[in-house]
Amino acid sequence: MGIKRTLRSYSAPNVDRLFEGASLDQYAALCYRKTKVGTIEVLLVTSRESRRWIIPKGWPMDGKAPHEVAEQEAFEEAGVKGKAKRKPLGYFSYLKTMDNNREGLCIVQVHALKVEEMVDKFREKGQRTAEWVSTSEAALRVCEPELKGLFRLLEQRFNGKASRRTSADRSIPAL
Repeated sequence: MGIKRTLRSYSAPNVDRLFEGASLDQYAALCYRKTKVGTIEVLLVTSRESRRWIIPKGWPMDGKAPHEVAEQEAFEEAGVKGKAKRKPLGYFSYLKTMDNNREGLCIVQVHALKVEEMVDKFREKGQRTAEWVSTSEAALRVCEPELKGLFRLLEQRFNGKASRRTSADRSIPAL
């Protein structure tokens, strides 16, 4: 019960329960940095309860735009400072077990955040493990299929493949 499941793994008999209520919105930061050899690494953190690998994410905050929430969550959960892109990189979904033991569908809007600084003192220090990894390693560690795809998308954009887009996908901005 403590393991969150993706939509893909949710069995057909439970679909009616899944869509009983509205989905819950969250905002996340896909934190990245350039390495000395010119590749990129992304930052994964563990969740506090199940210790699964995730990216920093959280609930909407009054007075903050989604990309600002992503920046705040990255700082609180990993001590990361940087600027998140205003336009989302993409979305992923997962099932969250709520306090009342019911599951709710969470739709997470993900914003790419270029890390400019890491600090030693932050809100959740000692409550999570953080690790810089390649986008391929990150895709292996996380459970959510859509999030795995966002790591690959970030890698493609970073390597300039997004600059050679066709007119059909010009609506997707390059990093």
